[in-house]
Amino acid sequence: MKLQAPQFSILLKDYSKFKSSKLYGRYLKEDDVLQNLRSLSYKFKIKNEGCSEEGRIITSFHLGKGKTKILIWSQMHGNETTTTKSVFDLLNYLNLNDEFTKELFEKCRLIIIPVLNPDGAVNYTRVNSNGVDLNRDAFQKTQAESKVLQTIYSNFKPDVCFNMHDQRTIFSAGKTNKPATLSFLSPSFNETRDINQIRKKSMSLISSANQLLQKFIPGQIGRYDDGFNINCIGDFFQKNGTPTVLFEAGHFPSDYEREETRKYIFISLLNMIIDVVNDEELKSTNEYFAIPENDKLYYDLIIKNILKGNRTLDLAVQYQETLIDDKIEFIPFIEKIDNLELFYGHRVIDAQNQSLKFKKHTTLKEGEILSSFKLNDNDFVM
Repeated sequence: MKLQAPQFSILLKDYSKFKSSKLYGRYLKEDDVLQNLRSLSYKFKIKNEGCSEEGRIITSFHLGKGKTKILIWSQMHGNETTTTKSVFDLLNYLNLNDEFTKELFEKCRLIIIPVLNPDGAVNYTRVNSNGVDLNRDAFQKTQAESKVLQTIYSNFKPDVCFNMHDQRTIFSAGKTNKPATLSFLSPSFNETRDINQIRKKSMSLISSANQLLQKFIPGQIGRYDDGFNINCIGDFFQKNGTPTVLFEAGHFPSDYEREETRKYIFISLLNMIIDVVNDEELKSTNEYFAIPENDKLYYDLIIKNILKGNRTLDLAVQYQETLIDDKIEFIPFIEKIDNLELFYGHRVIDAQNQSLKFKKHTTLKEGEILSSFKLNDNDFVM
């Protein structure tokens, strides 16, 4: 008998019932993560898998006893926290939903690593403490964190892997005015980007999640370019014969803390787990390739029609995420001054052919911080 999927609309409505509320925003404090690990250790088997380069413990949850095996890891990049929140929400959901969880655990085994790069997580950096991008270390395995993941992979021999990430706010879902709130990738296993049964499996899982997500965030799903790189962990595992899905948590309108995005990551992850357990029939690869490929058409802010000298131009601002006193500050940098009619802004201000005025010295040039300005007697603080 197949595992029955929950009503996802109800899950979204009742999300606060299992949301890890202490894990909020873009920066997750180490103590808050450890507290969540401790609270869940009373319900699920928890294991110390090894240590990071700076000696922090890399922890995993071992769930279930069924024959189907799924490996999930998050925060391979330390500044990509949304999927970590979603993973803890998933664990809370499984903790509260006894009937569903019992049936799931009879059918599958899960290993979940909430934070693979704890040093990068503390410092809010993409790389680990040695400055190495762990998602470019799959083949050489030079770093302790890479060795931990691949030891788990080798011993567990998963049937499917889920590789969880965040993406920048610049991405649109194709050449549209829709942000890529979620993006996915079925990685290539060779230079020619061939499609075998392994890739078809991961493509099918993505297509199924896309069908679900279109009901809630239509047009906001993107697909990543599948250029092959053996040093990327998804490409490496897919080449080794394990279907691997790359998740990318992106921007939902006005949600810079990514509290809405975490919900859609959660339901897509749960949907894929159920599909794997039920061994659903593979969907056509056409459905996967119908998902628009990500484009870089967004800026955080566009100020249109600014008078500069005797010209009218547009100005694009991009936020730089900066860790200050255990909180992420979004520092507004001028990214581009040009005609930007082919681009979109998560926020748009029309200067109506007026010049910007500044309270303090600011040079209107690319690379400058634009913290505040005055336009048509209105004050704008970034």
